[in-house]
Amino acid sequence: MRDRRAGLTAFRRLWAAHTVSVFGSLVTRTALPFTAILVLEASPLDMAFLSVTDLVAGFAAGVLAAPWLDRVRRRPLLLAADLGRAAVLGLIPVAAAGGWLRLEMLYAVALVTGALDTIFAVAQDAYVPALVAGEALVSANARLSASASGAEMLAFATGGWLVQWLGPPHAIAIDAATFLLSGACLAGITTPEQSPGVGRESVGLRHEAIAGVAVIARDPLLRAVSLADAATAFAFRVFSAVFLLFVTRDLGLAPGVLGLIFATGGLASLGGALVAAPVGRALGSARAVALGIGVLGAALLLVPLARDAAFLGVGLLVAQQLLGDGAATVASVHEVTLRQSRVAPELRGRANAAKRLLDTIAMLAGALAGGAIGEAFGLRWALALAGMVPLGAALGLGCTTGRRTGGM
Repeated sequence: MRDRRAGLTAFRRLWAAHTVSVFGSLVTRTALPFTAILVLEASPLDMAFLSVTDLVAGFAAGVLAAPWLDRVRRRPLLLAADLGRAAVLGLIPVAAAGGWLRLEMLYAVALVTGALDTIFAVAQDAYVPALVAGEALVSANARLSASASGAEMLAFATGGWLVQWLGPPHAIAIDAATFLLSGACLAGITTPEQSPGVGRESVGLRHEAIAGVAVIARDPLLRAVSLADAATAFAFRVFSAVFLLFVTRDLGLAPGVLGLIFATGGLASLGGALVAAPVGRALGSARAVALGIGVLGAALLLVPLARDAAFLGVGLLVAQQLLGDGAATVASVHEVTLRQSRVAPELRGRANAAKRLLDTIAMLAGALAGGAIGEAFGLRWALALAGMVPLGAALGLGCTTGRRTGGM
């Protein structure tokens, strides 16, 4: 009982760290592209390259870090990633104040933070089952998603106005501070972490990295869910490569208004986190993922229908946030839980890295596709592609999983 109580206390600290860092990261998600668009006058291809840079970093981090993720304790990795991101992001407002901010610097910052984001996400997914086990995993993942949704609402509701009031580069300073606060929460975890399951004697780093890929590839359910989720990651990057350009240049929306629209997505994500467990009990986790991805795709198709910043256009953007973000949260909670529950503890770090690597490859392709299609055919065509891909992935996953499989 005492060990269980200590684990729950440690999870609450991790939960707090996760929530604070999500808030800051989402402020940067608004401020960094606006820095490129409003301060440095970026083109669609510039925006695509900015997106690609952090993906390349994530890809490299996934490849290089995978063999080590099950060899070290996860909490120190999380703490190091937080402190590293705080230091790097703090350079942007300093550079802006000194007058030497350039697109190349944004690329460099995206490169470092992309690598640290990957390490943090992979380590956190592997760390959670060490603190909360069994049937409590779905609830724990739903809590992480719920608090992230609350942070999303607050970040997007305030992020756009912070960009307008402080300027995009200085709004990023807030993110740097949140990573310091997140690190303080992690530093307060005193629960001993079990020694890594992989011995120091290596059987070959290449073979250890491949083990993470193999554990997903051998499991038909994990394989199908991972491929569908990767298709969704591709669509998200197509969407994000052109969305801000579309709503600012084609529709004429201001950053503050956009922040309020994004905040409605946080409300929907919170709702998705609250209903994720009952949806999973009713459909099974795999079919819950398929449903969430399908609804997300349909919601994304609403965006290119917007014609201006009038009531109908804004209504379509709000509808996309309300439908799509809630559905995406349901899918995410069950995708993560399936992986945590079906992969052995000593392989979770490498399996998470392999999944992250697959997503990164898909996002890299999506960012390039979004920028190229937006440049050649127009932003609406790129946005339409972003909606059609998840619909196809959901249909494929639904056909693959077939019958309901209880909790899985």
